[in-house]
Amino acid sequence: DANNVRQATPWISHPDNVKKFFETGNNVSTHLAVYGHNDASDFRLSFTKSDEKGIVPNTEYNKKNLTFSASSKPFEQLTVAVTGNYINAKSDNIPAYGYSGNNVMQQFMWFGRQVNIEELKDYTKDDGTKYNWNYNYHNNPYFTLYENLNTLNRDRFFGAATAKYQIFDWLSVFARTGGDIYSNLNTDRRAIGDMDYPQGYYGEVASTFKEINSDYLIAFQKKLPYDIDLGVDFGGNRMDRYTQLNTATAPELAVPGVYNVQNSRVAITATNRYTQKRINSFYGLGQVSWKSALFLDITGRNDWSSTLPEENNSYFYPSVNFSAIVTDLIHLESDILSFAKLRGGWSKVGGDTDPYQLYPSLAFGDGWNADTRLLNQYVPNDLPNAKLKPQFVSSYEVGSDIRLFVNRVHLDITYYRSSAKDQIISVPISPSTGYTSMKINAGRIDNNGIEVFLTVSPLKSEDGFNWDLTLNFAKNNNKVVELAEDIERYELGGYWSMDVMAIPGEKYGCLYGYDFKRDPDGNIIFYDGLPAQGDLKILGSYMPDWTGGIYNEFGYKGISASVLVDIRQGGELYSMTTTWGRYAGVLEETLIGREGGIVGDGVKEVVDAQGNITYVTNDVVVSAEDFNKSCYVNDVAYPSVFDASFIKLREVKLGYTFKKINKLPFNNLNISVVGRNLAILKKSVPHIDPETAFSNTNVQGLEFGQLPSVRSFGFSISFNL
Repeated sequence: DANNVRQATPWISHPDNVKKFFETGNNVSTHLAVYGHNDASDFRLSFTKSDEKGIVPNTEYNKKNLTFSASSKPFEQLTVAVTGNYINAKSDNIPAYGYSGNNVMQQFMWFGRQVNIEELKDYTKDDGTKYNWNYNYHNNPYFTLYENLNTLNRDRFFGAATAKYQIFDWLSVFARTGGDIYSNLNTDRRAIGDMDYPQGYYGEVASTFKEINSDYLIAFQKKLPYDIDLGVDFGGNRMDRYTQLNTATAPELAVPGVYNVQNSRVAITATNRYTQKRINSFYGLGQVSWKSALFLDITGRNDWSSTLPEENNSYFYPSVNFSAIVTDLIHLESDILSFAKLRGGWSKVGGDTDPYQLYPSLAFGDGWNADTRLLNQYVPNDLPNAKLKPQFVSSYEVGSDIRLFVNRVHLDITYYRSSAKDQIISVPISPSTGYTSMKINAGRIDNNGIEVFLTVSPLKSEDGFNWDLTLNFAKNNNKVVELAEDIERYELGGYWSMDVMAIPGEKYGCLYGYDFKRDPDGNIIFYDGLPAQGDLKILGSYMPDWTGGIYNEFGYKGISASVLVDIRQGGELYSMTTTWGRYAGVLEETLIGREGGIVGDGVKEVVDAQGNITYVTNDVVVSAEDFNKSCYVNDVAYPSVFDASFIKLREVKLGYTFKKINKLPFNNLNISVVGRNLAILKKSVPHIDPETAFSNTNVQGLEFGQLPSVRSFGFSISFNL
């Protein structure tokens, strides 16, 4: 009203809160490329601009990419080339995620359906105070999105300059130098009045990364008698990597709305970290082939790393690969077996560690053992190790590439086995040593599996209908064989009441948490109608049993269409959305028992006069609220662990290409429409997309407060001048 006074709202449901909160996101991408060439030189220049508006209000991401490449032959023996890429990524607000007050997705797990989200948009009253649905724990989501901004500004350049000189027909030299350089500035704003930072907050994180690689190669290629081709290459590389990280924060703001580190009413906090790393390498490659049908490839590389102790900083790793084109060897020309190739190989790859893991050092800050007389210097809790060794992964694989019926069937099968040893990890040690962890070489993890790629062309013609069907299948068997002595489990990471572990004898990435207390037959034990916390145990693993996909591609003259289905089978995930959603009573499952109560499925203990315990079926009725709060908190993770399998309709695409349009200055005009991530055809976990619990890190299978997956629809227009 005129006085901006909020009235009590009716106790009614607002079922469209989610729909009214999220917005339709969009991404507009423009690409332009110019290229040219003559007899001695060529160049290509391209520019791409992408502007993305998120589905969450006031979130966006913009990206510009400028790419250049050119090559020239000043004279016959010499070829020079340069490449360069510049990328700028910028956002005025990136949505937060995880268990954070800045993650607006938490709102939907806590406020009831009686909250009208549209009324929250006007979050500032006339007197400057904030309007909210909750004044104890959560910010107004619109206040978070328009006041508590997380910004990004990233510049990256990578490129290289190369020169190749052909001394003789059989001998050439090659030299290259290049770099990858980026700077990143992230800021974090918390406005005064924030629930977690009532006096506001501002922080900046500035990071820079620079890696320079310079290498050379001497290549020998010669045809020998008896249809033998020989290639031998020798070369070297020097890699220098530099990183710097600077952080500065104003823990409380002196002047509201001024986001500058110096605008702090209390002492500013700051950190600084600089690292430098170098690897020198020398390597050789050799290939012998016979009649272009038998091939033997041998490689060897030796690295000298600055991050390992002098006596262990040199490590050598080789590889051997063999392949044979069987159809060429036996001179087979057949409409049935068009092509057959067998291959096998073995390799050993070495690795080092991060800088400054060898010797004790002092840090600045407020560590538990900080000495104020020494400007707050303290000894970090991770004990370095001056006897670290390189870590190695050994692997071999065998496979075949078979094509049948004039290449209308293509089958590629690979079996592999690998073992990672002497990994450099940080393990816990007794705090009585003055440290809590120590860097060591430990552990062995084995993998073996199979990958199958099959393409079939049931229909194929030059002018008519074409259909290509592609199937892929991958199964990986993973096992942690051993850890360090006296280490039963190694924590990779965790979230709330669930840890991700490496445990000997189990798959890598075990989900380790509390189960319910159970009787000898595995039944849940209830006390006064409520379950109790049981033992810590393995509740699953985030590793899938297998993954696969089905891709259909159709074509008829200028028309093209394709459909892609993705499959993940097996593995588990932990959904904290279920944990807190059931505790808060906002999920559909919590409707059960609201009238009449709930009887938990399990047993209860009966103790006789002699103290003997027997178990009988539980028959105690408790309220739905007590049941859900007891089952889905109390640090018991078991009921929120679900099968992570899914089948997704990943992409559908339809397009048409006009080969030539009369009186127009361009050709190959293509107009396409595409839909991506269109539907989850099958899943087991409720309320969320199971794929949101997975990434490319060691800590996976944990879900909480991720933004919902989006389906996208788009179109593209491309042509050649």
